[in-house]
Formats: sequence, C-alpha cells, structure tokens
Amino acid sequence: MSLHDEYVGLGPLDEYPIHQLPRPVAWAGSSDRNFYDRCYLNAHDRTGDLFLITGLGFYPNLGTKDAFVLLRRGDEQTAVHLSDAADPRGADRMEQRVGGYRIEIVEPLRKLRVLMEETEGIALDLTWEGSFDVVQELPHVMRQGSGTILDAQRFAQVGTWEGTIAVDGEDIAVTPDRWVGSRDRSWGIRPVGEAVPAGKPADPAFEGMWWLYVPMRFDDFCVVLIIQETPDGFRTLNDCTRVWKDGRVEQLGWPRVEIRYASGTRVPTGATITCQTPESKDLVLEVTSKLAVPIHVGGGYGGDSDWTHGTWKGAGFTERLSYDVNHPEVAGRVMFGVIDHVGHAVANGPGADGAEGWGLFEHGALGRHDPSGFTDWFDLAP
Repeated sequence: MSLHDEYVGLGPLDEYPIHQLPRPVAWAGSSDRNFYDRCYLNAHDRTGDLFLITGLGFYPNLGTKDAFVLLRRGDEQTAVHLSDAADPRGADRMEQRVGGYRIEIVEPLRKLRVLMEETEGIALDLTWEGSFDVVQELPHVMRQGSGTILDAQRFAQVGTWEGTIAVDGEDIAVTPDRWVGSRDRSWGIRPVGEAVPAGKPADPAFEGMWWLYVPMRFDDFCVVLIIQETPDGFRTLNDCTRVWKDGRVEQLGWPRVEIRYASGTRVPTGATITCQTPESKDLVLEVTSKLAVPIHVGGGYGGDSDWTHGTWKGAGFTERLSYDVNHPEVAGRVMFGVIDHVGHAVANGPGADGAEGWGLFEHGALGRHDPSGFTDWFDLAP
C-alpha cells in the first residue's frame, strides 16, 4: 500500500455506471460508523425439526465483513461465526465471501447460491429460488432523542431451497418440494461493531419495542408483513403486502394482531393476524410456531452477548458455539431479543379459502408494551 491509499478508493465496481454519489463506490454514502449492507436467509423443511438461519454483511466504515450460520435441531442451537477484513476498495463486494463462506448471485432478485466449505464441522451448498417477486419494504427508521438508531432500506422474498447441509459428517438432503424459507437484504444505518461511549443518557430512557415480521409463502400468493410499535402501542412501521403469482400486488391495510404467548414466558406460540384487502374485506392469517430460534443467542442480533455483527475479530476468524436452549442461562436471555420461528399459517378471506402457508414468524416483545400487558422488561405472560 502507498502513503496515499487512504485518499484513493477506486475499485472494480467503479467501472460500472452504478454511482449514487460523487465518490468511489467503496466509500459509503454516510460516514456513520454503523453503516452496513447485509443479507439474511432462512431454510426449513416444514416439520419443525430443524431451522437454519444464515447471513453475510459488509461494514465499510469499520473495515470488516462477517458471516454466520445458526442451526437449531432439537434442544441444541449451534452457531458458526466467520469474520475478516473487508477490502477498502470494495473489490470483494461482488464476490461476497468471508473465509470459506460465500454467496453467489445466479439471477439477481430471483436465484442465488449459498456455500460454506467445511468450517468448524458444518458445510453448506444450497440454491435459493424465489417463488414470487421481491417486496420492497417501507424505509425503517428509529430515533432516540436527536440521534438516529436505525435508518435502513430492505427487500424481502419467499422461496424454496435445494442442496445439502452437512453437520459433523451427516448430510441433510434439501429438496425444493419440502424446503422453504425467506430472505431479505438491507442496508443503511443500524448498531454494529464494538460499543462506543453513549454520551448523554437518552431522555426519556429506552423502554422497549414491539416487533412483528411475517413473510409467508402460499401456493398462489405470498404475504409480507412488518410492524413495529412503541411501548404505548403507537405504530411506527406498518407495511403489509400480498404478491400474486401473476405479479399483482395488494396492500393489506392496517393489520390487527393478537399474539399468543406460552405461559410464564415471552415466547409466542402463534398469532391471529387480520388484514384488510383493498376491497375492505378481512384476510385472516392463523399463524403457529413450529420451532423457535432466538437470533440473539449466537446469531449476532440485538442483545447477543457472544457475537455482534461488524466486530473486528482478526483476520480469518472462525468459531463454533453451541447452546442448550433449556439451560437456565440460555433460557433467561430469550425474552431480551427477537425470536425467529418456523411459521405455519392458514389463510381465510378473499383469494384464500383455508390456504396453507409456510415461512418465517419473527417476533420480539422487548420491555414495556401496554397493548400486550407487559409493564416492564421482566413482566411475563400469565
């Protein structure tokens, strides 16, 4: 590297007419250290016996990139983490590789391949095919006082998987007739990397948030729902879309949601979601959890004490962590983060007469939420 490399950011991407700002593509449009660009994917075989969650992210202002694999089978949740330095000129953005993990875009917005050479006993060779067009979600913004906590754009898709998952010498066949899932890609600002000094304490203090994300695949259509509420129930994000096989798109209004929790926990067992079609007719989704995976236990999402996306771990870093989900130390963490579930749904209403769907049921009730009856961070369902 030369003395002036910090002033020269040109890389391979600059050969293409994709610039949005008068600077090299490798330089993020924001100087915020929390700028990120990441994908998330999940896969399951509709049985509730297994749930695979994985993803890869770039953090250009931190100089890092990382990937993770989270696998729940029975009472064990296993995480593999990979981390490395990102190329300061963006030459690795098109390759999307971290160590032995990589994502290949076969057909943009439709088909991709996720591969991981054997790493800490786990390997992947999986091909994703979208069943419907991607859904561009509404921008997601969270503020605290005068500060921006999150400012991101995302798209989502439901689809099928084909390939192999290998775990400690055991090959699990993945076939598209059974294996389904969802994926999203998001970019913008969100908390990543090492903790930084907080500055003046927020006023008022953060009391929590309520979150629901349900991308669900049916034979003839898909539904992608995303909702966020403040502790008093004020809805700061409301986006619910139905996409049909022929490309038609419907907005499904202001969904009414009833979450059912296991007694003495904040782990949902299911939900009744009542949406409204453009004709003001109710479309009702009865959603059931088949398997729960807290993504802040080894997945690196908010509240994870073991892994934080974007943190510098050194060149070529890998590790494997395993958790007994019934162990009190693990079970005690669950209520302080978001939980992803293998989701099953039955839809009734216009265009759906008992239609069966499968996908992701993601929910977090963190801290106080008046409509749910949670008065503080430690309140549990009766």
